[in-house]
Amino acid sequence: MKSAWVDRDAQAMVAERAAAGIDRDFALRIYTTRLLGRDPKLVLHGGGNTSLKTRMRDRLGEAVDVLRVKGSGAAMATIEPSGFSAVRLTPMRKLRTLDAIDDFELVAIERANLIDATAPNPSVEMMLHAFLPHKFVDHTHANAVLSVIDQADGEQKCAAVFGGRLGFVPYVMPGFGLAKKAIEVFERTKPSDGLILSKHGIVTYGADAREAYERMIEMVSRAEDFIARNRKSIRIGTAEAPERASLAAIAPIVRGGCSEEDAKVEGAWRRLVLDFRPIERFRDFFGHPDFARLSQAGVVTPDHTIRTKNWPLVLPPPEAGKLDEFARTTGQAVQEFVARYHAYFGRNNARAGGIKHELDPLPRVVLIRDLGFFGLGRSKQDAVIAADIAEAWMETVLGAEAVGRFESISEADMFDSEYWPLEQAKLAPTLPSPASGGGSIHVPSPASGGGSIRVPSPASGGGLGRGLPLAGQIAAITGAAGAIGAATAKAFAAAGAEVALLDVDWAAARQAAKAIAATALPLACDVTDAASVNAAFERIAENFGGVDIVVSNAGAAWQGRIGEVDEAILRNSFELNFYGHQRVAQAAVKIMRAQKTGGCLLFNVSKQAVNPGPNFGPYGVPKAALLALMRQYALDYGADGIRANAVNADRIRSGLLTPAMIASRAKARGLTEKDYMSGNLLQREVTADDVAQAFLHQALAHKTTADVTTVDGGNIAAAMR
Repeated sequence: MKSAWVDRDAQAMVAERAAAGIDRDFALRIYTTRLLGRDPKLVLHGGGNTSLKTRMRDRLGEAVDVLRVKGSGAAMATIEPSGFSAVRLTPMRKLRTLDAIDDFELVAIERANLIDATAPNPSVEMMLHAFLPHKFVDHTHANAVLSVIDQADGEQKCAAVFGGRLGFVPYVMPGFGLAKKAIEVFERTKPSDGLILSKHGIVTYGADAREAYERMIEMVSRAEDFIARNRKSIRIGTAEAPERASLAAIAPIVRGGCSEEDAKVEGAWRRLVLDFRPIERFRDFFGHPDFARLSQAGVVTPDHTIRTKNWPLVLPPPEAGKLDEFARTTGQAVQEFVARYHAYFGRNNARAGGIKHELDPLPRVVLIRDLGFFGLGRSKQDAVIAADIAEAWMETVLGAEAVGRFESISEADMFDSEYWPLEQAKLAPTLPSPASGGGSIHVPSPASGGGSIRVPSPASGGGLGRGLPLAGQIAAITGAAGAIGAATAKAFAAAGAEVALLDVDWAAARQAAKAIAATALPLACDVTDAASVNAAFERIAENFGGVDIVVSNAGAAWQGRIGEVDEAILRNSFELNFYGHQRVAQAAVKIMRAQKTGGCLLFNVSKQAVNPGPNFGPYGVPKAALLALMRQYALDYGADGIRANAVNADRIRSGLLTPAMIASRAKARGLTEKDYMSGNLLQREVTADDVAQAFLHQALAHKTTADVTTVDGGNIAAAMR
């Protein structure tokens, strides 16, 4: 591992931050924290932490000693000054006289000593940083270091690799107890460069930011060199594999198997989103002769437990043409995983006095032999995080096996980490209160820059949480670059869904996706082309794992008197305004049935389906057929839990109702454009956002199917009857 310190960049950071009133030490603290955070072999997704001891003035102008420490869960790679919490140092150090302290009491004391009351909660390792005397302290979960220390003889290996430059701290769960043990080891052994936290990670320190950072790089390099020099030769299995089923066919089966029915809302499912990694970079792990043991050996550092559970689900390779068999195997394997998790929770909760509330028992990593693996989470970002951590886990375990035998923390320690409220707080800013049997306490939200927000606690939401109503669901919207499509995609994403934006104009779909979220998926899709539709839905399944909601919205209006219109025009309209919806629904239903968790088909039928206008037959007739199509899907797939509903909207500013068309129609009727657009019973203009909210309402109505919701401000002629 090489140092990424560049003098020019460091000085640029100092100069840039000076303009904002930030001193040199803090600027370089930010700089080296980012350097550490950008290397996934050192830290991942909110892991690791850094600190700086300095003096600053409090709100009353008094100069005090403070510890600037990374906020809990903050991303080191992109950290800003607001990502650090400044805590009065002297009161924190006085806590060393205590033998132990309750987690909630410690958080309250830490927050009471913040210089800025709106700052994020300090890192759970804050007390370790406070007790050490050094000005700069860095802590990472470096893969190579974990490979060396995750061993039965980890202390002896550390002595061989690091000599006396790093003190060895026996495993203690992160928090106050670890801080106490670490300072005892430091004062007894007086290591020059840092500490090894057994089964956890590495700490380095220094008089300045560069010294602490480059000591970290040097120590990690020593571990890497040790592994390279002592690596055992292992024969990797390379058996000839039969033809495998496609990822697009496999993912919905895995996703459906790793879902659970909502115990409180009939017809609802708690689902997870997937992120896939192909096997090519991980063949040494999957082909390892001791794969069965390694795959179930446990986490490499306790910080990972909240993201990946303690072990992955392992599935056999799915053969082409045998997907029904793979689905049965997956269902059985998930049941066994869940039963194992329930037993694990029961044993350890009894040890904890029965005060814990079980999190959801579903896997967060799924390994599939000869194929690769999935990360799973309540959002695409959570799934990516789980997959990234799984990559680091495999690399670390292989490194450990190369120089010895990998050994994780005990089951009891895994449980204590997974159910530690301060770890759970990294996932949600509400902490379950053991005293109240699952209540909550508010903690400041780093994202909001202060104040606090209430989100479902892991204790009350079963781990999957209630949160946003569409969390864990995947929605595909056609015609997504248009006004209604874009508004609908935005509304569904705001409700927690992952969204795929399908449009014949990919560039426009990409622009709409960029305005929504980094995980929004833009796809080129011509709904008049069956191959294009199938390819788009295969890509959705590959990227997210499946689909739960489809808003079939693509369309265009042709005009003409029905008895005189050219047949080609009518056929073109049917291709888009009827068959296009059929192709989309057909592709979606195939995935939904593979998932076996129901689904929702939503169609934009428009006012023309029930109240045709003169000279609009080429548009209205296929729309009327679409209404019948919606009802047929409701009839044929209700037993599968798949709902089908429609929205009947009118006079929406969009690609169909352009500014020129609005001006022309208003003029023809002797109205202003405003009066024309609000020409309904309520005398209010109906917008694309209104239509989007109607689609969202239908997606959330678990006991409604074959429904048509009218969104037109009131038009009796278009009312359903």
